Amino acid sequence: MSRDAAGNLRGSLFMVLAMAAFALEDMLYKSVTQALPMGLALVLFGLLGMGVFALLCVARSQPPLVAQMWQPGLLLRSGFEVLGRLFFALALAFGDLSTTAAILQALPLAVTLGAVLFLGEKVGARRWLAIAFGFGGVLLVIRPAAGGVAPEAIFALLGMVGFAGRDLATRAAPPSISNLQLGVLGFAMVIVAGVVLMVVFGETPRLPTGQVGVLLVGAALFGVLAYHAVTVAMRVGQVAVVAPFRYTRLVFAMGLGALIFDEQPDLQTWAGAALIVGGGLFTLLASTRAARK
Repeated sequence: MSRDAAGNLRGSLFMVLAMAAFALEDMLYKSVTQALPMGLALVLFGLLGMGVFALLCVARSQPPLVAQMWQPGLLLRSGFEVLGRLFFALALAFGDLSTTAAILQALPLAVTLGAVLFLGEKVGARRWLAIAFGFGGVLLVIRPAAGGVAPEAIFALLGMVGFAGRDLATRAAPPSISNLQLGVLGFAMVIVAGVVLMVVFGETPRLPTGQVGVLLVGAALFGVLAYHAVTVAMRVGQVAVVAPFRYTRLVFAMGLGALIFDEQPDLQTWAGAALIVGGGLFTLLASTRAARK
């Protein structure tokens, strides 16, 4: 096996591992919110994740917090992170895990659209068509009707927009800031989002006990594992080969939703998810061909 092939195989396996870990993180957080207020759960989750990344920074002789985190580009990234985490937490707490995951799969399409609108990138007619098909799939999943859209679907859509803004703003991150330090910053914004929810809903701080505490620790550990695995995947494998495995998150989420929460997505949700994934894969393929040219 060639070096490139070995790297792609390793990267693909790490990407699948990351998506499984993200799905488990979401499932555990949703389970915790059935016993703890969602804002408090998010604050505790953020504290645990931030603590793990801070320890990893110290272990590698890196300061967990650096002055560059106050640069305008990173402040913008942090704002989008808060937006994404806040609304995604609401979507997980009130909506189905499978539906929320399906809407989140439109993230690559939203990032492509944002790059066109705000970064001046160019896309051809076929990629515009793929974006349109993908967002058509989102409409199938969120089911707009005369009576409006379900709040949890709107929460998931806003969360996806927040994460897209975060990914676009990440390009402004100084190269001197390591992935571990970005992890510390990201989980710090999770804490901020949780505090906002606690204030809005008037939640009272308290510590979890027993099984709830175990689930919360598990969610934080899976979150850290997922973040690390994504970083490894994108560094050891070619993007065109590794990136499509992001969509395995939908498979894991729908499986966990059915197994743990007895969710049964209907045909319209599956059709919408297929359009979203198909549009994202086509956009990735077209982007790769354009980069080679």
